[in-house]
Amino acid sequence: MLNQELKNQLAQLLDLMEGDVVFKLSTGSDESSQKMEDLVNEVSDMSSRITVEKADLKRSPSFSVNRPGEDTGVTFAGVPLGHEFNSFVLALLQVSGRAPKEEQSVIDQIKAIDKPLNFETYISLTCQKCPDVVQALNLMSVLNPNITHTMIDGATFKEEAEDIMAVPSIFLNGEQFGSGRMTVTDILSALGQGPDASEFEGKEIFDVLVVGGGPASASSAIYAARKGLRTGIVADRIGGQVNDTQDIENLISVKKTTGTSLAVNLEEHINEYNIDVMKGVRAESVNKTDESIDLTLDNGAVLHTKTLIVSTGARWRQLGVPGEQELANKGVAYCPHCDGPLFEDKHVAVVGGGNSGVEAAIDLAGICKSVTLLEFGAEMRADQVLQERLNSLSNTTVITNAATKEITGDERVTGLTYEDTQSKEQQHIELDGVFVQIGLSPNTEWLGDTVNRNRMGEIEVDRLGATNVPGIFAAGDCTDQRYKQIIISMGSGATAALSAFDYLIRN
Repeated sequence: MLNQELKNQLAQLLDLMEGDVVFKLSTGSDESSQKMEDLVNEVSDMSSRITVEKADLKRSPSFSVNRPGEDTGVTFAGVPLGHEFNSFVLALLQVSGRAPKEEQSVIDQIKAIDKPLNFETYISLTCQKCPDVVQALNLMSVLNPNITHTMIDGATFKEEAEDIMAVPSIFLNGEQFGSGRMTVTDILSALGQGPDASEFEGKEIFDVLVVGGGPASASSAIYAARKGLRTGIVADRIGGQVNDTQDIENLISVKKTTGTSLAVNLEEHINEYNIDVMKGVRAESVNKTDESIDLTLDNGAVLHTKTLIVSTGARWRQLGVPGEQELANKGVAYCPHCDGPLFEDKHVAVVGGGNSGVEAAIDLAGICKSVTLLEFGAEMRADQVLQERLNSLSNTTVITNAATKEITGDERVTGLTYEDTQSKEQQHIELDGVFVQIGLSPNTEWLGDTVNRNRMGEIEVDRLGATNVPGIFAAGDCTDQRYKQIIISMGSGATAALSAFDYLIRN
């Protein structure tokens, strides 16, 4: 099952186990069961601390990871390879007694949950967002006996996952709980267990307070801290939209990395400095007084700062047509890497003819029966090399001058209606899924009219990153900077921090 390089790496990790672990294995005679048995036995043979027992679990094939004589509630239904192999190894170490790296305040919040929570997460082994959810819920199960979690591979349990059209898809006690990437702090917040406002009481006024957790935020905070300024970051998660990015090949000096790896590197770099990082909370409003700039958080806490840098990034832009909201996660998707495998041998459409749209169509063409790309303009905007690759595929169709009017369906997507912008005639396509790839929307609604924003909602800044309000700066994809790129966001974050430093010196 495992190649020699992976086995060598795994052997080093198994040496970190601090106690014995029991795999309870429930399998049948199918191919997936055989693969699971091979994996579990191969891993157990590598450590004397691991034993395997046959069991009768809710699903087959599946196995649970337990302490001797104690069920932890951590179960893998499906073979945890691909992106989920790390989830498996991490669960193994944590069940053995290896201490988690979460902050003690987060651990205390998990342990304080006093009601039964039975989580199930449907995943795809190609989904890069899924491991965050699986690892978060596994950790909660290890720390609290009231919590259980089962990872379910949709490809292994196809009938059960037939109506799951987006991953990760999380269920709690049989009811839909959430979808998309969620960290431990996200889950705790959704459970009403997020950071209490009292945790923020008594904080001294900041010199620079950064709102957001992406590349621009990290750059701003690091540059400010290096100037010796009292610096804080407020973010729901470190990494921002980078966490949802697959491969990154245009970060100069780094030939290739992944969004997940870059997010980890950003957090590690931030932690090298004396920066007050406040995760799991979001900014709700800001108010400037003669004494300070006051930032109100979604838990009711209020932070005070001399300067503010807003770098809240952006999210996938929505079409805003009938059916999009109603059919979200029921065939309407925004991430082809994560959700594409759920549409195997199905007919899908991609809306958007830029690089993201064409790349999505190319990826989906290798999975789906047919892919129709709709471009609003008369010509596609993607790079020529991408267009040539798309046009070389036999199961793709490109329709230009197409304005999407409605996504149709009841319990799931059944089609899409578009209007020809030249003839004004409407056409309908029968489909199983629609992937929306039309750019980004800035996360700036919470600012209201505090600072000037353009008609797209982007914060208007000058070349120094300054807004129209003295002391408030902005950086990254939430601003009106023309190009939305990681490296440009990092540069604008540094510019905003240096401008804030200059503002403090002069005021």
